[in-house]
Amino acid sequence: MHKVNPDSPINAFVTANESGNALSLPKIRGDHSEIYESNSHLTSVCFTLSLSFFKTKLVTTFKGLQYLALTIFDLDNTLLGGDSDYLWGEFLIEQGVVDEVSYERENQRFYLEYRQGTLDILEFLNFQLRPLAAHDPDQLHEWRERFMDEKIRPIILPAALELIASHRNKGNTLVVITATNRFITEPITKILNIDNLIATEPEMINGRYTGRVDGIPCFREGKVRRLNEWLKTNGTNLAASSFYSDSHNDLPLLELVTYPVAVDPDETLAQHAEIKGWPIISLR
Repeated sequence: MHKVNPDSPINAFVTANESGNALSLPKIRGDHSEIYESNSHLTSVCFTLSLSFFKTKLVTTFKGLQYLALTIFDLDNTLLGGDSDYLWGEFLIEQGVVDEVSYERENQRFYLEYRQGTLDILEFLNFQLRPLAAHDPDQLHEWRERFMDEKIRPIILPAALELIASHRNKGNTLVVITATNRFITEPITKILNIDNLIATEPEMINGRYTGRVDGIPCFREGKVRRLNEWLKTNGTNLAASSFYSDSHNDLPLLELVTYPVAVDPDETLAQHAEIKGWPIISLR
């Protein structure tokens, strides 16, 4: 096996399955990856770490290698090849549940504002949660099952599933954190086989949704606050953590974790990651 120079400021974070066979891992931008060959098996370098990080921050050992203990994933446009919030709106239009012209206009406006970093999250949630309050939960769940089959399953990225599996096989604690509300995202995380979900919570009273948000929206700085609550509840911390995200809206959390990773990033996040020297990977 070719080895990384221990005196180099760059070191490698290596993953392999238990049999030693190669995993199909994310594509990595720039000069931050190598392929290691040992006998007939290939061990892929997932991404690179600085030598000081490799020595001091990784805490979990697997087959003689060290790995991150807490792995956090954004959902939309990170593990999914699309935005579940936006697609839910499109699905409701297709079902004739909402007015096509006005709802499509507002759905596109909010999505553009999100991409631009100008989204008023409370205004958006007032719009996005309204259909939940207007319909019986049984009907909502019926629509959601169809939504999962028609809109979500086709955009689950195979490389994302492999990335999730690689972290799970190392014994990492896996968390999805998303601004999209729990009604939409809970069944998605079940499909992904991730037990821990931190999402925007739609308020429910007497078994019906009210159309209001319950607590702090899980967006931008709100993601940090919600994650801190989860960490306190679960008796853990960010001492050995990674976070995968596509969006500059997640910079507050990306700046806090031990090891931030930009995944198919928007232009603003890509530029920030380049400056910071963060890995930039593709799951597409």
